[in-house]
Amino acid sequence: MSQRFAVEWTEVAIADLGELIDFIEQEAPGAGESVLNRLEQAAQRLETLAHRGRVVPELARFEVRLYRELVVRPWRIVYRVSPGCIHVMAVLDSRRDLEALILERLLRH
Repeated sequence: MSQRFAVEWTEVAIADLGELIDFIEQEAPGAGESVLNRLEQAAQRLETLAHRGRVVPELARFEVRLYRELVVRPWRIVYRVSPGCIHVMAVLDSRRDLEALILERLLRH
């Protein structure tokens, strides 16, 4: 039997989802729930396929291979695999520059 992982969402990832759904609801009322379900289901599938996502390419260039991503177009679910647990770290729009997003988040705090 394959190993099962608990899927846990960080506060940052939950905030990302909230902002994303709010934006979608402004553009297309009623569409947010469908997007939310797609993203949550994709993340939940990591429960049995933890390493299915690729290493985040922008971070791999700097030899950072701790974070993986699952692409649910046009979004990227960034996560980290720990023993027995998947930590969903962020949900990002793939049309944005990841390096700029990371810098923006670092400067916010």
